[in-house]
Amino acid sequence: MANIDFLAGLALGASIYLWQQYYFRSQLKKIIKVFSDNGDRKISLPLLSLIRRELYLLDQKCQQLEQGQHNWQMVMEQAPIGYLVVDQDNQLIWCNREAQSLLRIDRWRPGQVRLVLELVRSYELDRLIEETRQTQKKQEEDWVFYFTRYFSSVGDSSEKIPFPYSNRTSSRIVNSIALKGYGFPLFNHQVGVFLINLQPLMELSQSRDRAFSDLAHEFKTPLTSISLVGENLLQRLQNPEYYWVEQMLKETRRLTNLVQEWLNITRLQDDPTQVINYETLDLSELILSVWQILEPIAQKKQVTLNYTPAVTAIIEGDKSRLIQVFLNLLDNAIKHSPPNSAISVNVTMEPSKTNTDNTDMLQAIVDIIDSGSGFAPSDLPYVFERLYRGDKSRTRNPDFSSDELLRGSGLGLAIAKQIVHSHGGLIEAQNHPEHGGAWVRVTLPYSEFRTPN
Repeated sequence: MANIDFLAGLALGASIYLWQQYYFRSQLKKIIKVFSDNGDRKISLPLLSLIRRELYLLDQKCQQLEQGQHNWQMVMEQAPIGYLVVDQDNQLIWCNREAQSLLRIDRWRPGQVRLVLELVRSYELDRLIEETRQTQKKQEEDWVFYFTRYFSSVGDSSEKIPFPYSNRTSSRIVNSIALKGYGFPLFNHQVGVFLINLQPLMELSQSRDRAFSDLAHEFKTPLTSISLVGENLLQRLQNPEYYWVEQMLKETRRLTNLVQEWLNITRLQDDPTQVINYETLDLSELILSVWQILEPIAQKKQVTLNYTPAVTAIIEGDKSRLIQVFLNLLDNAIKHSPPNSAISVNVTMEPSKTNTDNTDMLQAIVDIIDSGSGFAPSDLPYVFERLYRGDKSRTRNPDFSSDELLRGSGLGLAIAKQIVHSHGGLIEAQNHPEHGGAWVRVTLPYSEFRTPN
């Protein structure tokens, strides 16, 4: 009896084992059939042979993928356009030689993973990456990238001085390059960015502008002579001749100032270091001083200022040039605001997205919003271009011009853009989404935070 029970148990165990082996083999064959690239072949070989074959094929595929990746990297290394890959934490994973050259990346080696903003000080590049990641769609951006090199004379080559700061022991060399970037969303919230060097086209445009500037420079002498003759004539004339000569002098002065502003913007574009003189500034006080200059003009239209800064912003910048920027922007806001309205000016401080020195580094953002009809949508891409005149509703009214000699020159916003860019900042224009007024945002990077007393 015991032998019968033993044999029955043995048979039952063998049956279960054989069934499990059969089930395991059948499931494994199904898996191989599903995932194999050779589905047209009959799976009639022994299971061990099938596994060996699939492992061999998988090994071949891995080698092909590795070779393909190697070939792709070799091609991208030699490509005439820049390419870089950034992960979800804004860390640089890989970039080719052209990207390193265009962005002046000299503190990264293949295999390293470092924050992009530790290597590249470009708000436009950071914005392109963030917009691509958030929208998961292709994005593109044109900008002029200003890069800076520091040479320390104190003997510590590892000392880091954040742009645009400088001190007595360091000298600054600033240059720029025009870039066009295309952002593409990748898997796992990574972003790939292609960079195209637009500097040759920029230099061609600069050559044209330089020729125009040379011509403008030649205009200065005859215009000065005409002004002197007109001023002498005014002392000897009476109406109506006096009125005619006076009008001629106004137009002559306007042309003289137009020529001078064109020459200034050309100098800013060619070499900001020859024009920008850095000093420590309180941005809040600077904006208030600009409004005090324009307040008599604002009172004529009963336009008021809504300005309640929450912090005091200490920045490094050129005082006279930044005054020129905000004079132009606030003057425009006054001109295009209806009577009995208000202009909003908001200064905020945002932490920089990277900080290699473990200090409280911020960027200053100034938003200027008027109560007018805003920019025409067709004008928005061109409002910062030289000599561009948009919709007539956004042209100056001579009755309320803070600088009669420059009204309608088409250079004000272009000069403001060049000054802000020379400080390593960014200026943008759009219409406010709520009330439709013109909205200009100025970003000045790497400022120092200080709580007001």
